[in-house]
Amino acid sequence: MDIDFSQLTEYQRYKLMASLIVPRPIALVTTLGPDGTVNAAPFSMFNMVGEEPPIVMISLNRRDDASLKDTALNIVRTGEFVVHMADEAIAAQMHRCGEHHPPHVSELDVVGFTALPSKVVAPPRIAEAPVAFECTLFETMETASRQVFIGQVRWMHARDELIDTDTWRVRLEHYLPVARFGASFYTRTRERFAIEDIASAPGTAVAPMDPV
Repeated sequence: MDIDFSQLTEYQRYKLMASLIVPRPIALVTTLGPDGTVNAAPFSMFNMVGEEPPIVMISLNRRDDASLKDTALNIVRTGEFVVHMADEAIAAQMHRCGEHHPPHVSELDVVGFTALPSKVVAPPRIAEAPVAFECTLFETMETASRQVFIGQVRWMHARDELIDTDTWRVRLEHYLPVARFGASFYTRTRERFAIEDIASAPGTAVAPMDPV
């Protein structure tokens, strides 16, 4: 099957790409409104971009009338935001943060999240999230349909049991993030395997990769 993207509508391209480029990590982003209201919203067009400098990317679509969402407006105005990873324990609350509320209503209050002060940025972090990255705006890219924000990570918070600070490795047995899997579906990350496991299975011929 060959598909000419130039012959598809914007919506058709979005549905295909968003349903095929999966699973996607979810950024639960907190920002501050002009009146100090804490805004929280999830975005699955998100990922790590690099480590020197440590930067992450979030891509926010515009509203139907081409106006910017509250998160985008707040980042443009303040240059600060906090990216949280969502795990199974907070998945339902994370999803509800995607519901539309007036700018003066905080999603944290609606879903029952707890705000904690950040270290170096004004937007607070969410206590219940397993990981939080405090970010300052590094670069912005605009397209016809989106605002793409590159954030530089200034500080990270994590649950105590998640990271071995002697080796700086994540204890994956304690980390159960969820990911977006197209349409309204999410996926868990409990079923994990190493390439060596595949290589040792009968009928396979996959060479093991060097450890990272």
